[in-house]
Amino acid sequence: MKTLILGFGNPILTDDAIGIRIAEKLAGDFPDIDVVATSEAGLAILEEVAGYGRLIIVDSIKTGKGRPGELYKLELEDLKPRSDFSSSHGLDIATAFKLGERLGYSLPGQVSIYAVEVKDNTTFGEGCTPELERSIPLIVGQIVKEERLCQTSIPKS
Repeated sequence: MKTLILGFGNPILTDDAIGIRIAEKLAGDFPDIDVVATSEAGLAILEEVAGYGRLIIVDSIKTGKGRPGELYKLELEDLKPRSDFSSSHGLDIATAFKLGERLGYSLPGQVSIYAVEVKDNTTFGEGCTPELERSIPLIVGQIVKEERLCQTSIPKS
């Protein structure tokens, strides 16, 4: 099954870049899996995900209740799409998928969403906070194990 890992974030807002950083790490470890790092959202991602059988999304979340680096796994069904499609701006992923289905896009049948608890997603900076930086290898390992990803060729150095 053709798999896409989609890492969301803003690369200049400290911990907000965690989805991108994890996706890039996974790309280095699994060269046969397609990886896209983006700061786009909503309808803009429909073209990216169309035609894949499996989609793994990695993004940041700030609940204020978890510790930085804590990983939450969600399914698309856990998110409630809005019924009002009056604007294409700011659509959440569930609403974008619902609209994509209505428009006839060939969307992934398997969608996993990983949200990483962050400490600081508002300060300008190109690196994550030290707590989050240290947790990246562990988070990558958790996703690899949960998704049962396997290397089908020699990893990139």
